[in-house]
Amino acid sequence: MSKSLFQEFKSVSSKEWKQKIQVDLKGADYNDSLIWKTDDGIDVKPFYHADEFETHPNISNSKASNWKISQNIDVVEVSEANTLAKDAIKKGAEHLIFNIKNEDINLQELISGIDIPIHINSEKLSLSLLEKISSVKNSTKVSFNNDVIGNLGKTGNWFYNLKEDHIILEESVKQHNQLYINLSHYQNGGANNVQQLAYALAHINEYLNHFENKSISVNKLEVIFNVAIGSNYFFEITKIRALRLLWSTLSETYKANPNCVITATPSKRNKTIYDYNVNMLRTTTECMSAILGGASMICNQPYNNLFQESTEFGERISRNQLLILKKESYFDAVNNPSDGSFYIESLTTQLSEKALDLFKNIEANGGFLQQLKEGTIQRKIKESAAKEQSDFNEGKITLLGTNKHPNLADKMKNTLEKEPFLKIEKRKTLIEPIIQKRLSEDMEIKRLKEE
Repeated sequence: MSKSLFQEFKSVSSKEWKQKIQVDLKGADYNDSLIWKTDDGIDVKPFYHADEFETHPNISNSKASNWKISQNIDVVEVSEANTLAKDAIKKGAEHLIFNIKNEDINLQELISGIDIPIHINSEKLSLSLLEKISSVKNSTKVSFNNDVIGNLGKTGNWFYNLKEDHIILEESVKQHNQLYINLSHYQNGGANNVQQLAYALAHINEYLNHFENKSISVNKLEVIFNVAIGSNYFFEITKIRALRLLWSTLSETYKANPNCVITATPSKRNKTIYDYNVNMLRTTTECMSAILGGASMICNQPYNNLFQESTEFGERISRNQLLILKKESYFDAVNNPSDGSFYIESLTTQLSEKALDLFKNIEANGGFLQQLKEGTIQRKIKESAAKEQSDFNEGKITLLGTNKHPNLADKMKNTLEKEPFLKIEKRKTLIEPIIQKRLSEDMEIKRLKEE
């Protein structure tokens, strides 16, 4: 055949496709029958076509071949955590997250013999912790959580107070040229994708405004976004892509580094204690979304961590899920695999535009910190969460083994090692915290009582 296959057939325009579909609908309304309207305010069409794009979409500023397998380690005893970390590295971990409760920890001992990048999450940010991080940064690449506004939204309080927290924040940026933005509690609290993206922009914009007023340079600032990934496969892919696009746009205003690091972990919101093995299926597709969306590091969630203390088996399975995706499914073989899909490109554009509009609204009404203090952000997230909870209760959202095909012989009362439910503690807070609650909690509590 001398001619190209594509030259053998006449191209069909999107208008012609739509006309053909309209004929097949036999009088039914095209928009009502085939266009899916999401809670994000996005209209999803039945097909997408090249002639709907004036120009070819830009190439994504990320490389799927570079994503790293991350391992989460809760530090109770330093030498034990160090041993667990080295074992995780031997078994495939390429990045470590240490969750520490006490900033007085011996950081040198904790990272001894570790030569892969690490991240430090501390329950309290302090100047002494910054000094310890400075002392070990030549040993290995270290990042840390200096998100004081994220802590305020999550807990309802500053680490110390507004002034002292921002002094420590400023010092951390001057010393380490790094800013961490935690977005996971927005998703786990029930915020929709447009809200998560808009809050990400408004959240970091508070910092950039503050640094500008303090004449702190951000042109080489490394920005790290931590996101939670839900089960809406294609929308989660586009959420990460849109986040990079939006940050690139905002960074121009402040002449900041347009590149960013994105760490991703599966959502807690759709995980269950009954039929808990299904959690492995959920986390697998969520990790796939993160990879295809362009996340830099992915830290999987063990299938049993809702109700059991950390187990070697659970951690191994969660890590192996990522190893299978990378080593056997070749999810690191193609860069930017979602580029060029008209569906994903269109979703990315729509999510970005709607998030940008909401961001502008937040800025026009006092900014993110002001709306947190007024409770506006919390109220909007609760409204979104209530709608999602209602859809779950009515069966419009399915969690297999919980509200669909439950195994009524499954007993969990004697298996619970830790509290898997939202626990309200009576304590004084500066603002109302963003409440994180799983969709299945009420149903699970009822089942436990009936066992």
